[in-house]
Amino acid sequence: RVPFSVLSAMARHAGPRLPLIVKNLIPTLSSVFDSQRITATAFFAELLNSNVVNDLILLETMMDNMTGRQKDACTLVRMLALRGLGNIASGSPDKVRKHGAKLLASMVNGMDDKDDPHNLVALEAMSSLSKLLDHLEERDIQSMLLHIAIRIRPFFDSEQPDLRQSSIVLFGNLTKFSEGNCEVFFEQILNGLVTLLLHLQDPKPEVVKACKFALRMCGPSMGCEGLCDMFLNHLREDRSLHYGEFMNNVCKHLMQSYPEMLNRLILTNLFYFKSNWADIRAAAPMFIGFLVLHVDEDSCQQVDLDPLISGE
Repeated sequence: RVPFSVLSAMARHAGPRLPLIVKNLIPTLSSVFDSQRITATAFFAELLNSNVVNDLILLETMMDNMTGRQKDACTLVRMLALRGLGNIASGSPDKVRKHGAKLLASMVNGMDDKDDPHNLVALEAMSSLSKLLDHLEERDIQSMLLHIAIRIRPFFDSEQPDLRQSSIVLFGNLTKFSEGNCEVFFEQILNGLVTLLLHLQDPKPEVVKACKFALRMCGPSMGCEGLCDMFLNHLREDRSLHYGEFMNNVCKHLMQSYPEMLNRLILTNLFYFKSNWADIRAAAPMFIGFLVLHVDEDSCQQVDLDPLISGE
């Protein structure tokens, strides 16, 4: 296989020879040999990272070929094809809107890839979609918003830190498009809120950074000014976080604004009593303690004590 650095250099410097190179490489995308399909797809993916494909009127041809690789038997080819489609955001950002529905469908299909045991294709789909979002039509995204949010939610707790990071960053980016589906997406924010708050104690700094970003993005959609201000002020990337004090105040705002959510928040936290990460296991009972501390007496009566006492 040709190193990515060589493919990148060719993509940048081949210039007027590129149309002929592309023409000769297209049949290789259907080669019986995985290595040839991988190399050709990787080259096309790098080429789509450059504006030269626009200048040479190659974008549509290459995009169609990358879309066609989504059914390839080789996982790496499918992953590289999605990378190429995502690279259009940097190579030809002005063309993303025109092809938005097609690109979005490719990313969603990638997240739903059933023959992807290590989630490499899903990871690339999430990373690429985050790059494309700023250039897509809002109506295209809103039609798929709920499906994407539900699909990426299980990755928040993945054993693979890059999957946790990419899914959480994508979730944060999706909140920008939630206005038209405010109530529906608000439900998705509530579903992910406990997880995002607990993963502020994640062992991987890049995941903590992703959670800070996602919570800052979720704040304005939560209908609680105090909570939004807390997320914006305390979850800045450059600011260290006193987690216990922060969670105490978060729970105070949650119980003032959403006391009816107490049971739901407690049950979600109980799931993390058996987390593989010690800091998250410790954070979950603390979270419950602060919730109970700040809820009014009437709402407290609604709590189902049996699972709480048994810790299951």
